[in-house]
Amino acid sequence: MDLERDIAILAEQERLLEFARFDQAVAWELGTRLKAAAKARGVVIAIEIRLSRETVFFYSMPGTTPANADWARRKRNTVELLQRSSYAVGRSLAREDKTLEQKMGLAHRDYATHGGSFPIRVDGVGCVGTVTVSGLPEREDHKLVVAVIAELCGKSLEDIQLD
Repeated sequence: MDLERDIAILAEQERLLEFARFDQAVAWELGTRLKAAAKARGVVIAIEIRLSRETVFFYSMPGTTPANADWARRKRNTVELLQRSSYAVGRSLAREDKTLEQKMGLAHRDYATHGGSFPIRVDGVGCVGTVTVSGLPEREDHKLVVAVIAELCGKSLEDIQLD
């Protein structure tokens, strides 16, 4: 994994993956697609989608634990505060050899920079929410979320996919 390449790809993913609109109906579609994608891959995850800081979709697949919901909460907190994917924040901090606690005074107990949470952006509006999964290794959590958002938005990941 090349850190600089990852950071550039993550920034491009965040720029490209915007919804035309986002409401509870789109949240339901996104959540059920994430569940189906996880099931097709034979993995289990917890899924949380928030709109205007309100949880509008939550599902824990059989085999997850309360720890997955807690990881989702911590990753989501990072995205709600910084409006960047949790993985992009983590990779950027790795480049600086810092933690969120060192850089911003944010407690590790409430903020996580592991992959799996992504900002929900609406074209012309900006960040309106978050989508978070927990249950896989962090890079795989991130890749799953991005793949499903891209599919739902009708966008190609051909040039902006992590290895």
